[in-house]
Amino acid sequence: MEAVNTAVADTGSGKEPEDGAAGTSRTSTPTLGQVLLAVEELWPESLAEDWDEVGLVVGRPTATVTKIMFAVDPTLAAIEEAIEWGAELLVTHHPLLLKGVTSVAATSAKGLAVHRLIESGTGLLTVHTNGDSAVGGVSDVLADAFGLDNVVPLAPAAHGLPEEGIGRVGDLPELMTLGEFAARVFEILPSVAGGVRVAGDKDGLVRRVAVCGGAGDSLFDAVRTSQADIYVTADMRHHPASEAREAAVDGRPYLVDVSHFASEWLWLPAAAEALGNVLADQGHDVEIRVASTNSDPWDFILTPG
Repeated sequence: MEAVNTAVADTGSGKEPEDGAAGTSRTSTPTLGQVLLAVEELWPESLAEDWDEVGLVVGRPTATVTKIMFAVDPTLAAIEEAIEWGAELLVTHHPLLLKGVTSVAATSAKGLAVHRLIESGTGLLTVHTNGDSAVGGVSDVLADAFGLDNVVPLAPAAHGLPEEGIGRVGDLPELMTLGEFAARVFEILPSVAGGVRVAGDKDGLVRRVAVCGGAGDSLFDAVRTSQADIYVTADMRHHPASEAREAAVDGRPYLVDVSHFASEWLWLPAAAEALGNVLADQGHDVEIRVASTNSDPWDFILTPG
């Protein structure tokens, strides 16, 4: 599978300033525990959904961290990329162990992943629905990329600030046709085999846009309440999408179904930069990079014509 083009976010030059140099202060290498405190500042675990499993999966809090890699999925390919680069910490959006397990033997893919991480001294940290809900999270990045104004949460967080929650809804600066907006979505997201699927009148006008990175077809009630003209999310299943179209008023909300991986990948560079800024403010020197691994599971698609 071809790698997705990614930006690289580096924090600091990696050079220690000379002692006594005017206007400089010595930077330090943080421990994993200190990195976890910075992560908690950005994406509090309290914002995670009740069913979710976030936080540290593998790693010693006392270990030092000089390199951090961000990826959407903790696939073996992403883990190997992190190890090869020399990262002491891999931060992924999706959990490796969302469901309970009774064995992590290296006879399974997940067990092998745990073994590779521990044997290489690479920690694994999950920032999932807390990364969705937080300010600057997955859906905030999508809303910003699509040019939305007056953005608010689609489903406000139960234990967070008013601006925190799952999904976002906002307004385009000016009216666009559904076809034009769908083309914008296609151009902004990473190229994957599945492309972008659209339901609605191509020439229909849209202004109010609801978005949810990842699988969001459970939020149709919130989308309707928000009076969005269009809803962009991933993994739309047949029945929820069909029922949403049946319940549509004047064809709205139109639907735009995108790749789960692609919808969440946009957050990685922003998250890497945010964590780098917090660590730099705390006097830490860490190099941060976004993985080039494309973990979208599909390789090609056949379409009519």
